[in-house]
Amino acid sequence: MSALPSSTIVEATSVTRQFQMPAGPVFAVRDLSLTIAAGAYTAIQGPSGCGKSTLLHILGCVDTPSSGSLTFDGQDVARLRDHARSLLRLRQIGFVFQRFYLLPMLTAAENVELPQAEAGVSKPTRLERSRELLEYVGLAARAGHRPSQLSGGEMQRVAIARALANRPRLLLADEPTGELDQATGEHVAALLDRVNADGTAVVVVTHDSALASRARRVLTMKDGRIDRETTA
Repeated sequence: MSALPSSTIVEATSVTRQFQMPAGPVFAVRDLSLTIAAGAYTAIQGPSGCGKSTLLHILGCVDTPSSGSLTFDGQDVARLRDHARSLLRLRQIGFVFQRFYLLPMLTAAENVELPQAEAGVSKPTRLERSRELLEYVGLAARAGHRPSQLSGGEMQRVAIARALANRPRLLLADEPTGELDQATGEHVAALLDRVNADGTAVVVVTHDSALASRARRVLTMKDGRIDRETTA
Protein backbone atom coordinates (compact mmCIF):
# COMPACT_ATOMS: atom_id res chain seq x y z
CA MET A 1 0.00 0.00 0.00
CA SER A 2 1.47 3.37 -0.99
CA ALA A 3 1.94 6.19 1.53
CA LEU A 4 -0.58 9.00 1.75
CA PRO A 5 0.20 11.90 -0.60
CA SER A 6 1.58 15.01 1.10
CA SER A 7 -0.41 17.82 -0.55
CA THR A 8 -3.47 18.88 1.42
CA ILE A 9 -6.84 19.56 -0.22
CA VAL A 10 -8.98 20.22 2.85
CA GLU A 11 -7.96 21.23 6.35
CA ALA A 12 -10.36 21.61 9.26
CA THR A 13 -8.90 23.33 12.32
CA SER A 14 -10.64 23.22 15.73
CA VAL A 15 -14.02 22.91 14.01
CA THR A 16 -17.17 22.85 16.12
CA ARG A 17 -20.73 22.58 14.80
CA GLN A 18 -23.45 23.48 17.26
CA PHE A 19 -27.20 23.31 16.69
CA GLN A 20 -29.52 25.30 18.92
CA MET A 21 -32.43 23.11 20.04
CA PRO A 22 -35.39 23.89 22.34
CA ALA A 23 -33.78 21.88 25.14
CA GLY A 24 -30.41 23.58 24.66
CA PRO A 25 -27.41 23.42 22.32
CA VAL A 26 -26.43 20.15 20.67
CA PHE A 27 -22.84 19.67 19.52
CA ALA A 28 -22.59 17.52 16.40
CA VAL A 29 -18.86 18.17 15.96
CA ARG A 30 -16.59 19.27 18.80
CA ASP A 31 -13.21 21.00 18.39
CA LEU A 32 -12.15 18.65 15.60
CA SER A 33 -9.04 19.06 13.45
CA LEU A 34 -8.45 17.04 10.29
CA THR A 35 -6.59 17.17 6.99
CA ILE A 36 -7.45 15.35 3.76
CA ALA A 37 -4.57 14.85 1.35
CA ALA A 38 -4.73 14.77 -2.42
CA GLY A 39 -5.39 11.23 -3.63
CA ALA A 40 -6.15 9.91 -0.12
CA TYR A 41 -8.85 7.38 0.70
CA THR A 42 -10.41 8.01 4.12
CA ALA A 43 -13.31 6.24 5.80
CA ILE A 44 -15.24 7.73 8.73
CA GLN A 45 -17.08 5.36 11.05
CA GLY A 46 -18.94 5.58 14.34
CA PRO A 47 -22.39 5.13 15.88
CA SER A 48 -25.44 6.98 14.59
CA GLY A 49 -25.50 10.55 15.87
CA CYS A 50 -21.74 10.81 16.43
CA GLY A 51 -21.33 13.61 13.86
CA LYS A 52 -20.07 11.71 10.81
CA SER A 53 -22.45 13.21 8.26
CA THR A 54 -22.16 16.69 9.76
CA LEU A 55 -18.39 16.49 9.41
CA LEU A 56 -18.75 15.33 5.80
CA HIS A 57 -21.03 18.30 5.03
CA ILE A 58 -18.50 20.67 6.58
CA LEU A 59 -15.65 19.17 4.54
CA GLY A 60 -17.83 19.54 1.44
CA CYS A 61 -18.50 23.23 2.15
CA VAL A 62 -22.23 22.50 2.41
CA ASP A 63 -22.43 23.31 6.12
CA THR A 64 -20.56 26.04 7.99
CA PRO A 65 -18.83 25.39 11.31
CA SER A 66 -20.01 27.36 14.33
CA SER A 67 -16.36 27.96 15.21
CA GLY A 68 -12.98 26.98 13.88
CA SER A 69 -11.82 27.22 10.29
CA LEU A 70 -11.93 25.25 7.05
CA THR A 71 -9.56 25.74 4.15
CA PHE A 72 -9.91 24.17 0.72
CA ASP A 73 -6.78 24.14 -1.39
CA GLY A 74 -5.39 26.88 0.84
CA GLN A 75 -8.46 29.13 0.63
CA ASP A 76 -10.32 30.09 3.79
CA VAL A 77 -13.84 28.93 2.90
CA ALA A 78 -15.46 31.38 5.35
CA ARG A 79 -14.03 34.28 3.34
CA LEU A 80 -15.57 33.14 0.06
CA ARG A 81 -18.72 34.81 -1.21
CA ASP A 82 -21.75 32.57 -1.74
CA HIS A 83 -21.19 32.38 -5.51
CA ALA A 84 -17.53 31.46 -5.11
CA ARG A 85 -18.41 28.81 -2.56
CA SER A 86 -21.04 27.36 -4.91
CA LEU A 87 -18.50 27.20 -7.74
CA LEU A 88 -16.03 25.49 -5.42
CA ARG A 89 -18.57 22.77 -4.60
CA LEU A 90 -19.61 22.42 -8.23
CA ARG A 91 -16.13 22.18 -9.73
CA GLN A 92 -13.92 20.71 -7.01
CA ILE A 93 -16.15 18.43 -4.92
CA GLY A 94 -18.36 15.51 -5.89
CA PHE A 95 -21.13 14.16 -3.63
CA VAL A 96 -22.62 10.65 -3.47
CA PHE A 97 -25.54 9.94 -1.13
CA GLN A 98 -27.22 6.85 0.28
CA ARG A 99 -30.49 7.51 -1.57
CA PHE A 100 -28.94 8.53 -4.91
CA TYR A 101 -30.99 11.75 -5.43
CA LEU A 102 -31.16 11.36 -9.20
CA LEU A 103 -33.76 13.52 -10.91
CA PRO A 104 -36.54 11.09 -11.89
CA MET A 105 -37.59 12.92 -15.06
CA LEU A 106 -34.07 12.80 -16.53
CA THR A 107 -32.28 9.88 -18.14
CA ALA A 108 -29.05 8.53 -16.71
CA ALA A 109 -27.07 10.53 -19.28
CA GLU A 110 -29.03 13.70 -18.54
CA ASN A 111 -28.44 13.30 -14.81
CA VAL A 112 -24.70 13.13 -15.49
CA GLU A 113 -24.93 16.12 -17.81
CA LEU A 114 -26.69 18.33 -15.27
CA PRO A 115 -23.73 19.45 -13.10
CA GLN A 116 -21.73 20.09 -16.26
CA ALA A 117 -24.48 22.34 -17.60
CA GLU A 118 -24.50 24.20 -14.28
CA ALA A 119 -20.74 24.68 -14.64
CA GLY A 120 -21.16 26.17 -18.11
CA VAL A 121 -19.73 23.24 -20.07
CA SER A 122 -20.71 23.25 -23.75
CA LYS A 123 -23.34 20.77 -24.94
CA PRO A 124 -21.02 18.69 -27.17
CA THR A 125 -18.40 18.45 -24.43
CA ARG A 126 -20.84 17.40 -21.74
CA LEU A 127 -22.48 14.82 -24.01
CA GLU A 128 -19.07 13.26 -24.61
CA ARG A 129 -18.14 13.44 -20.91
CA SER A 130 -21.45 11.82 -19.91
CA ARG A 131 -20.90 9.03 -22.42
CA GLU A 132 -17.37 8.45 -21.09
CA LEU A 133 -18.50 8.38 -17.47
CA LEU A 134 -21.39 6.00 -18.03
CA GLU A 135 -18.98 3.70 -19.82
CA TYR A 136 -16.55 4.13 -16.88
CA VAL A 137 -19.20 2.92 -14.40
CA GLY A 138 -20.34 0.13 -16.71
CA LEU A 139 -23.69 1.63 -17.73
CA ALA A 140 -23.19 2.82 -21.28
CA ALA A 141 -26.12 0.64 -22.38
CA ARG A 142 -28.41 2.29 -19.80
CA ALA A 143 -27.73 5.91 -20.79
CA GLY A 144 -31.30 6.48 -22.03
CA HIS A 145 -33.00 4.92 -18.99
CA ARG A 146 -34.66 6.94 -16.26
CA PRO A 147 -34.01 6.13 -12.56
CA SER A 148 -37.29 4.19 -12.27
CA GLN A 149 -35.94 1.79 -14.91
CA LEU A 150 -32.68 1.16 -13.03
CA SER A 151 -31.79 -1.07 -10.08
CA GLY A 152 -30.47 0.41 -6.84
CA GLY A 153 -26.91 -0.48 -7.75
CA GLU A 154 -27.28 1.05 -11.19
CA MET A 155 -28.70 4.24 -9.72
CA GLN A 156 -25.74 4.49 -7.35
CA ARG A 157 -23.31 4.01 -10.22
CA VAL A 158 -25.07 6.79 -12.15
CA ALA A 159 -24.81 8.94 -9.01
CA ILE A 160 -21.06 8.29 -8.88
CA ALA A 161 -20.75 9.19 -12.58
CA ARG A 162 -22.67 12.42 -11.89
CA ALA A 163 -20.39 13.21 -8.93
CA LEU A 164 -17.35 12.85 -11.22
CA ALA A 165 -18.82 14.93 -14.04
CA ASN A 166 -16.74 18.06 -13.42
CA ARG A 167 -13.54 16.17 -12.54
CA PRO A 168 -13.56 16.98 -8.81
CA ARG A 169 -10.44 16.65 -6.68
CA LEU A 170 -12.50 15.34 -3.76
CA LEU A 171 -15.34 12.80 -3.74
CA LEU A 172 -17.50 12.66 -0.59
CA ALA A 173 -19.77 9.64 -0.14
CA ASP A 174 -22.35 9.35 2.66
CA GLU A 175 -23.35 5.70 3.24
CA PRO A 176 -23.01 4.87 -0.50
CA THR A 177 -23.76 1.17 0.05
CA GLY A 178 -26.37 1.67 2.78
CA GLU A 179 -29.38 0.77 0.61
CA LEU A 180 -27.71 -1.95 -1.45
CA ASP A 181 -27.44 -5.69 -0.98
CA GLN A 182 -24.02 -7.16 -0.23
CA ALA A 183 -23.12 -8.15 -3.78
CA THR A 184 -24.24 -4.83 -5.27
CA GLY A 185 -22.49 -2.93 -2.48
CA GLU A 186 -19.29 -4.78 -3.32
CA HIS A 187 -19.59 -3.60 -6.92
CA VAL A 188 -20.01 0.02 -5.81
CA ALA A 189 -17.11 -0.32 -3.34
CA ALA A 190 -14.88 -1.59 -6.15
CA LEU A 191 -15.90 1.41 -8.25
CA LEU A 192 -14.89 3.77 -5.42
CA ASP A 193 -11.53 1.97 -5.28
CA ARG A 194 -11.10 2.65 -8.98
CA VAL A 195 -12.06 6.32 -8.64
CA ASN A 196 -9.42 6.70 -5.92
CA ALA A 197 -6.80 4.76 -7.89
CA ASP A 198 -7.40 7.17 -10.77
CA GLY A 199 -6.34 10.08 -8.54
CA THR A 200 -9.46 11.45 -6.84
CA ALA A 201 -9.39 11.81 -3.06
CA VAL A 202 -12.28 9.88 -1.50
CA VAL A 203 -13.89 10.36 1.92
CA VAL A 204 -16.63 7.88 2.74
CA VAL A 205 -18.94 7.83 5.77
CA THR A 206 -20.11 4.29 6.37
CA HIS A 207 -21.42 1.74 8.85
CA ASP A 208 -20.14 -0.95 6.46
CA SER A 209 -16.92 -2.36 7.94
CA ALA A 210 -16.07 -4.11 4.66
CA LEU A 211 -16.23 -0.80 2.79
CA ALA A 212 -14.26 1.03 5.48
CA SER A 213 -11.53 -1.62 5.36
CA ARG A 214 -10.78 -0.65 1.75
CA ALA A 215 -9.66 2.84 2.83
CA ARG A 216 -6.03 3.58 3.68
CA ARG A 217 -7.12 5.64 6.69
CA VAL A 218 -10.06 4.95 8.99
CA LEU A 219 -11.32 7.55 11.47
CA THR A 220 -13.70 6.44 14.21
CA MET A 221 -15.87 9.19 15.67
CA LYS A 222 -17.50 9.36 19.08
CA ASP A 223 -19.50 12.28 20.51
CA GLY A 224 -18.43 14.65 17.74
CA ARG A 225 -14.71 13.94 18.00
CA ILE A 226 -12.24 11.62 16.33
CA ASP A 227 -11.83 8.89 18.92
CA ARG A 228 -9.43 6.67 16.98
CA GLU A 229 -7.43 6.67 13.75
CA THR A 230 -5.93 3.70 11.97
CA THR A 231 -3.91 3.64 8.75
CA ALA A 232 -2.97 0.87 6.36
